[in-house]
Amino acid sequence: MVTKGVPEDNNVTLVLQEIVNSFGNFSKTISESSQRRKEETARLATQYLHRVQSAAYEAALNRPTGGTLRKESQFMVIEVLTIKNSCKTENEIVKLQTEKESMDIDCSVVTGGGTGGAVVFISYKSFGSILDGSFVSKENLTLDEKLDHFQLNSKMISGTTGCKKNCSLAKPVNFTFHHIQMVGESRKSLCVYWDELVWSNEGCHVIFSDGTRTVCSCSHLSTFAVLMASVELKEDPVLTMITYVGLSLSLLCLFLAALTFLLCQSIQNTSTSLHLQLSICLFLAYLLFLTGIKRTEPEVLCKVIAGGLHYLYLAAFTWMFLEGLHLFLTVRNLRVANYTSAGRFKKRFMYPVGYGVPAVIVAVSAAINPQGYGTTKHCWINVEKGFILSFLGPVSAVILINLIFYLITLWILRDRLSSLNKDVSKIQNTRMLTFKAIAQLFLLGCSWCLGFFLAELIKEPIRSIIAYAFTITNVLQGVYIFLVHCVLNQQVRDEYIKWLRRMNKKTESDSYILSSSTSQTHMVEKSSDFPGKRSNTSV
Repeated sequence: MVTKGVPEDNNVTLVLQEIVNSFGNFSKTISESSQRRKEETARLATQYLHRVQSAAYEAALNRPTGGTLRKESQFMVIEVLTIKNSCKTENEIVKLQTEKESMDIDCSVVTGGGTGGAVVFISYKSFGSILDGSFVSKENLTLDEKLDHFQLNSKMISGTTGCKKNCSLAKPVNFTFHHIQMVGESRKSLCVYWDELVWSNEGCHVIFSDGTRTVCSCSHLSTFAVLMASVELKEDPVLTMITYVGLSLSLLCLFLAALTFLLCQSIQNTSTSLHLQLSICLFLAYLLFLTGIKRTEPEVLCKVIAGGLHYLYLAAFTWMFLEGLHLFLTVRNLRVANYTSAGRFKKRFMYPVGYGVPAVIVAVSAAINPQGYGTTKHCWINVEKGFILSFLGPVSAVILINLIFYLITLWILRDRLSSLNKDVSKIQNTRMLTFKAIAQLFLLGCSWCLGFFLAELIKEPIRSIIAYAFTITNVLQGVYIFLVHCVLNQQVRDEYIKWLRRMNKKTESDSYILSSSTSQTHMVEKSSDFPGKRSNTSV
């Protein structure tokens, strides 16, 4: 309990020390009553805050001398200022500071226009874990834009000049807070105070804020903090249209590519199997994205969709890695004339790695943080608390490894082509080889590295340009697969021509049969008329 009553002058230091140590007993009481309702926790916290501020102010007001006095513990820091005389100047600002937090208050507010007074500034080191973002309600906040996902992003601080309630001050007081987390472009800081049961921002506003600190100006004294909220970003309609049209086109191309890899017997090999599995994973991922990314209700279904997208995209990137590895081994074998490693590739690695590794990653991620799947707006991975790294980590590794494979492959092919006859290097296939080499960057997922440049540190219009480039290059990945592995493949084109000829012959045969049957029908109808005529004649 906090000592009550007016202390003796020589006991001021002891009283302040007792106050800074009192939080230990309070936190123990709160933890023992963890099963209480939120209203009960808020009520106990409010009573404790009032007692601390009142006792610290009484101790500061009754100090025998003026000046500042500071006491600190592992729970809180208290700095008090006692003024025994009148203010030196008309607009004198006094500053109190506890570690990185500070309060700037006009001297006349402390003295009340008289010749003496006291002010208390308190910084709580761990109170934020008790009165956290769950005590935030939009109904108690005055907002000029749509905000969501509120969380406490600073230490809690208190300031008082002896006023029992949130008294209106003649001049506003400024508080400086340092952020617990970096505030990015899609986040916004709010200055709030503790209003008995909830956080409110009435009478407080932000006068400066950057990624690391926020300065608040308030017209009353109380217990304050900074909230961090997510700004509801507006979707770019053009970018959305490109995404849906591109994914729809990729779905069609992936479906045709998968049919080709399954039915075209002349190209059946390890490469075709890799292309087929990649096409299947991308097809399912795109289909689930188009149909389920915004199905946020019911919540369980949204989590399942988010987990499914996590797995399918990771599986797609794993197959991209296997594509890059197989390409590297194949090209390397051109130099060393050794085909054993490529021959064993399918049996040893393909299916266990392609489908097993993503399953392990998703299972571990879901076990560690089952709440990491699904948000209020999209059925995707929650970016809070670093859970998005369960996707970005493996994807980054695949992109880096495939980029290394790609560069080594180009280097080997360069040496290989330079050793050929000059006339051979001038043939028209060189252009096709160059095109396929560039397209391979997109097929191996390297274009996804553009996503790392969409960080909030990148400003407009560069960020929008990168966003468009990222979207266009990646939603059309199914088109690239169909073009490079099917349309531009001579064997596949020959098979397409054979299929078209068979279809054409079948169509002609069906037409011939139909026309023949029609002719026979007409002949029968005509012949059926002759007996009638003969009978009439005989009559």
